[in-house]
Amino acid sequence: MRYIALVSPPSNDDWSTRHSVRATARRTAALVNALTARSRPDPGAIAGVLLDHGEPGPLELTADDVAGMRAAAVRLREVFAAGHVDGAARALNELLREGTGPLRLSSHDGRSPWHPHLDSDDEAPWGEWFLASSCMALTVLLWDGQRPPGGLCSSPSCDSVFLTLGSGPERRYCSRRCATRERVAAHRRARAGSGSS
Repeated sequence: MRYIALVSPPSNDDWSTRHSVRATARRTAALVNALTARSRPDPGAIAGVLLDHGEPGPLELTADDVAGMRAAAVRLREVFAAGHVDGAARALNELLREGTGPLRLSSHDGRSPWHPHLDSDDEAPWGEWFLASSCMALTVLLWDGQRPPGGLCSSPSCDSVFLTLGSGPERRYCSRRCATRERVAAHRRARAGSGSS
């Protein structure tokens, strides 16, 4: 991953907030959705998602960078689609075995606090970095919650992935908007069915 030299080093608290496991997992879900929504995602739009999720700028991604990230996103989508903790663990184990390097610590030459990486080095291609950092975050979420780290939206008109952070009932939709749309559609179908009797 490429880091741009900062004028002053970030505070540990600021950096840790932007790069926590949950923040990394949120970035993963946002990138999987952005990268798999189209067969040829726009590099500027993908750079915007990265910036929105705390990556330092400026970022200039090439079409090849985005193609590598898209290939990683397609593989990561399998973790969200697993539906059960055992399937998610199998998918993550396969990705960890095939797509990541050994665990290492990096401070990016003193520009950040020490933190773990699973990519090959600090200048790894964007696709490798995205897959490795996402695998690490999703693995920790699965380990911590003992359930899949996310899922696929149940709305037939949506194919977004979402995270399952926190406790509570099993989540089925990526957003309140999708849940409301499906609830309204079910209500209309029920009313239409009772009116035709």
